[in-house]
Parts: sequence; C-alpha cells; structure tokens
Amino acid sequence: MPRIDPDVAAVRLAVRGALAGSGPGDLVLVACSGGADSLALAAALAHESRRVGRSVRSRGFAVRAGAVVVDHGLQPGSDDVAASAAAQCRALGLDPVLVRRADVVRDGGDGIEAAARAARYAALDAAAAETGAAAVLLGHTLDDQAEQVLLGLARGSGARSLGGMPTARGVYRRPLLALRRAQTRAACQAQGLAWWDDPTNDLTGDPTADLSGAVPLRTRVRHEVLPLLEDVLGPGTLEALARSAALLRTDADALDAAASALLAEATRPTGLPADAERPSSCPRDLPADAARAPRPPHDVTAPNAPRPGRATTRLVLDVAVLAAAPAAVRRRALRAAAIAVGAPAGATSSRHVAALDALVVAWRGQGDASLPSGAIARRAYGTLVLLSGPAGAPTTEIPDQTPEE
Repeated sequence: MPRIDPDVAAVRLAVRGALAGSGPGDLVLVACSGGADSLALAAALAHESRRVGRSVRSRGFAVRAGAVVVDHGLQPGSDDVAASAAAQCRALGLDPVLVRRADVVRDGGDGIEAAARAARYAALDAAAAETGAAAVLLGHTLDDQAEQVLLGLARGSGARSLGGMPTARGVYRRPLLALRRAQTRAACQAQGLAWWDDPTNDLTGDPTADLSGAVPLRTRVRHEVLPLLEDVLGPGTLEALARSAALLRTDADALDAAASALLAEATRPTGLPADAERPSSCPRDLPADAARAPRPPHDVTAPNAPRPGRATTRLVLDVAVLAAAPAAVRRRALRAAAIAVGAPAGATSSRHVAALDALVVAWRGQGDASLPSGAIARRAYGTLVLLSGPAGAPTTEIPDQTPEE
C-alpha cells in the first residue's frame, strides 16, 4: 500500500473531523478560490466523501461533495481565475460546482476588504440555500487565525474579536484552523495540484488599482510582523496565538450567554402608564445636586416617545438591573441592545458602548448617546431608552470588535 504524504493525510483527517455528524446524501460544499488552502481542502473533501468505512475507527460518510467559487471581480482576469478553480474542482470529482459573481459594494465605510468579505459571504449563503447544502467548508488556516488575533490586538478589540474565527458557525465549517499554511501548500504539491496566488497577498507583487495601490494591512502582517514575532519569540508563536484565541472564544461565549440573560431580565415593556408621560418637577433620575434644577431637555420626553421623524424601533431597559450586573456582562448586553435597534455590529465600537455604560453607571444629566446609523440612547424615568435611527442613515464608523472572517 503506497505511503500517504503526511501533509495530505493531515488535511484529510481535518476534513474527516468536520464531516462528523453528516449523513449519507448530505451535500457538503467547499468554498474554493483556487488558492492552496481551499484547493487542498477541496481535494480532501473529494477523497473523504468517497470514503467507505469498514470499522468504528475507519468510518465513512458517503456525503455528496460540491464546490462554490466566488469571483469578486476586483482584479483583471478574475473570471479566468474563477473558471480555472471551478475546472480543478470538477476534475477532483466535485459536483455540483457553482461559480458566483460577488456584488461588492465599493462605497462602504469599512473599506474594500470588508466589502469583499461581506459580498463573499452573501454569495456563499445564497449558494448554500440554493443547493440545500448541509455545510460549507472554508479554508482558513492557523496562520489566518494568528493574523486575525494580532489585528484584533492592534485595534484594541474585546475578547470576542480576539477569539478569532470559530471552527463552526451556522452552516460554515473551518477544518484547517489547526494546520499551517505551509501544510496546505505541501499537500497541493504532493497531489500535483497547481494553485493560484492572490497578488494582494504578496508583498513583491503589484497591488491592484482597486486597493488604491496600497498593500493590504493583513498582507504586511503576514509577511513582516508574524515572521518577526517568530524570530524574536521563537517557534510556536503562531500556535500560541491560536491557542489564546480558542481560550478567549470560550470565555466570550460564556459572557455572551450571561449578557443575553441580563438583557432579557432588564427589558421592560415599551408602553408606559399615563402618569409616566407627565414630566415631574423632581425627576427620579436627576442627581441629588441637580434635583432643583430645570429638567434636562432629553429627560422630558417619555421613554416610549420617539422624536419627530424617527423610526419607531425602541428598546427600554431597567437601569437598576443593568447597574447591578458585572461590568463585563453589562457592556456586552448594552452592545447587543444597540445592535437590536439597528446599529450595525461592525460599526458599534467600544466608544459607543462606553457612552451607553455611562448613562447607566455614571449619569450626571448628560444628553443622548449617539450610535451608528443614527440610533440614539437616552436615560429617562429610571430606564435606558434606545431608539433606532431614520431609514438610510449612513454608517461611517470603523469597526473594532468584529472579526474579519
């Protein structure tokens, strides 16, 4: 029996783990760009889908294996690259093989890379829904995870972002997060697969005009920062970053669950009794040294009364319940509340959360807290009231907490 290349075996074993729980006839798609990571993943899926197990230790899945190739259209000849990747997937025996053109919106506030990522996932979501796929495999590696954690550290992000990319979320699976990029390249070489290198991932290449002639930050981190870290801190630095991500993701999951419970406990009905509509001459919420002062304008309006021209989505939260919670849980609950009234997750930064938190635990009569997309929050009658913004309000904030998956 011929000896299997160890890197090929490692990729196949990783895919085998991702297929656990799949049933006969389930369709599993691989998102293939033609790069080494996704091509090695496609070859492993093609092999494992045909695997017939003879024992408990060597089980088979008999899944149907297909692929979806997303053409972002951001570089000259991108359609040829997509067609080549699709042809390679068909040669591996994958069926169906779908090619989808991503609709990249270039005028977003988060930059071209974020816009391309959003368009890519929209195309993958649509392909999964169209085919009824049970899972979509993504080719992110341990190197990608380490880059993600380091970029999150540089942005001053929280535990959720520093937790990096999950191995599974919804229909998506990332089997290669424990493998190095060098292993996927070696696996392709061992199988005679020719992969495509994205020029935007190469410091020596000529960046495209779509990226304004600048080398993407992630590319510089990949080629300059991470090698320096391994040179100074020693081998295993990237693995350590990935382990930290796994630990932080577990912590973030627990804190998010607690925050969800807190938000549910603090939420109050949006309708108020009639006497709550009448401003009081000595409102409960005013600090003691301001009790005799005129009522601040933002506290005159009843909590459930939107301002003229504003959308009606609102959330009313009990300040006392929020204030009694640990800060880490409360801040997560406040961020979730902002997102619930229309503030985009990627644009809701720590600065916005801090402003919301100040209305709960450091209120001195300050006015409304502004949130992305025109949403606002204000304190009134012992509650924190969040109101959505007008339809079509622009979002120009820079994200600091959302992983770039």
